[in-house]
Amino acid sequence: MTVDDENADGTGHPTPHHVVDHTAEPTDNPLAIRLEQLILGAERRYTPFQAARTAGVSMDLASRFWRAMGFADIGQAKALTEADVLALRRLAGLVEAGLLSEPMAVQVARSTGQTTARLAEWQIDSFLEGLTEPPEPGMTRTEVTYPLVELLLPELQEFLVYVWRRQLAAATGRVVQAGDDEEMVDRRLAVGFADLVGFTRLTRRLEEEELGELVETFETTCADLVAAHGGRLIKTLGDEVLFAADDAGTAAEISLRLVETLKEDRTMPALRVGIAFGTVTTRMGDVFGTTVNLASRLTSIAPKNTVLVDGAFAEELSRTGEAPVSEARAAEEAARAAEEGRTPPPYRFALRPTWQRPVRGLGVVEPWMLSRREPKIPG
Repeated sequence: MTVDDENADGTGHPTPHHVVDHTAEPTDNPLAIRLEQLILGAERRYTPFQAARTAGVSMDLASRFWRAMGFADIGQAKALTEADVLALRRLAGLVEAGLLSEPMAVQVARSTGQTTARLAEWQIDSFLEGLTEPPEPGMTRTEVTYPLVELLLPELQEFLVYVWRRQLAAATGRVVQAGDDEEMVDRRLAVGFADLVGFTRLTRRLEEEELGELVETFETTCADLVAAHGGRLIKTLGDEVLFAADDAGTAAEISLRLVETLKEDRTMPALRVGIAFGTVTTRMGDVFGTTVNLASRLTSIAPKNTVLVDGAFAEELSRTGEAPVSEARAAEEAARAAEEGRTPPPYRFALRPTWQRPVRGLGVVEPWMLSRREPKIPG
């Protein structure tokens, strides 16, 4: 929201520079001010310096919190409310109580700000903007917006808190089930990228509205399939999505369903997927490390409408009985089972080794082509 170039103790040390979204610049527009008061539940009362002093924190720390949340510098305009003071006091209190370190508190502010900023932008652009079309001739958007926000605000707030609690419960459960403390941060996961083939060429042919609809369909389809089959959507990048799963079988099912589903939609380009299995560092909801880089490289070399996986992923599928070690072994097991009058192992997936090839920054890898060993199951 705001900062001054001097901290509260007057030392004159400039606060660090950050790239921020200018989302909190003061405005004199009467409707904007009324809407701000409605949403925040309070009137503008404090300058940044006054808010920091009232909250009992240094101006330097207040500036770091506000910038981390993604708000623009506004000098010393009187634009802050009691809610801003309370938020500062709460974050600083967590640090003082020893529950969070100061860097961690800044990370909390940044992750929350980034996530909710995207949510708010989407709600305004894709939701409220459509609903605020004047329902009757002669009515202005201004006359519609305020009562609409007044009605929606409490419902959206309750739903946001509900979803956040659900997500927090799920994430906490995954951490508790981790084998040891190190695994809570550096975990073994299956990480996959799904990428639309020829998207750059497509952008030159489609109108902006058509392109937006295509991207929205792609992201929605991927998000639904990843969630429905037990994975987690890490992020979307327009023509590409990044997802993760706790086990290889789940990631294999998700990747094949993505290819199968989008292949049936003739309006969508072909899809290619790359998956790797291994140690992954998680931070602020994102994933990092060699495993993630390898999954990205596999995606870039995958033929269209196929899934390429790394050797560690293939080994994990075999270890868990999801895929045979080799097709020759599978044939032997099936013949033996037939002789003994029993059912052969119910492998779900097939793996076919492909040519070894050098991958930039990762050396020589041997990708495996992933496919099903059973008919496609509807749903």
